[in-house]
Amino acid sequence: MKPYMKVSLAALAIGVGVWVGSVYSNTAIGAGTSQPGTADDPVVTKSYVDQQIQKALNGGTNAGSGSSAGNNSGSTGTGSTGGDTSLPPVVSGGSDAVEIVTVKPGQQLIGASGAEFIVRSGKAVIVSEGTNGVADLTDGVDLTNGQAAPTNHLLSFPRDGRGITVLDGNKYSLTVMVRGGYSLK
Repeated sequence: MKPYMKVSLAALAIGVGVWVGSVYSNTAIGAGTSQPGTADDPVVTKSYVDQQIQKALNGGTNAGSGSSAGNNSGSTGTGSTGGDTSLPPVVSGGSDAVEIVTVKPGQQLIGASGAEFIVRSGKAVIVSEGTNGVADLTDGVDLTNGQAAPTNHLLSFPRDGRGITVLDGNKYSLTVMVRGGYSLK
């Protein structure tokens, strides 16, 4: 093929592509005819969305349009409003805040039901009665009584009476991040 034919065909292909693109572009623009902010496509603010979520969580009991700060304590009420669309109250044996606890050799850190520990430093072993132990959520395994608790792993305590202690013969303390209830013995 001669060079001027190649250039002519390339120019024709580009021209057809531009024409087809402009035809499809004009039909796509006409598809969205409603303007933002109209009744067909309303613009809402974050505060409006927050109010609607609060109404849904509280079973639609918020009649006013004012601030609803302080209405979501989560620990009071029975959860039996009109249509029962509210969430049940949060029941926790301890705080949701993370505490840093130091466990000295000879002490045991016993978690309440639902507590979570992360051993940050030191050598720890699991303390558990019976055959079941503590869930290592990082590795997805069950750690039984006497097994080493790995550092920087999230450990979940499904029942009371299970915990960790310093490895026998170790003279250094443990530093543990704790979320939930616990006792130090």
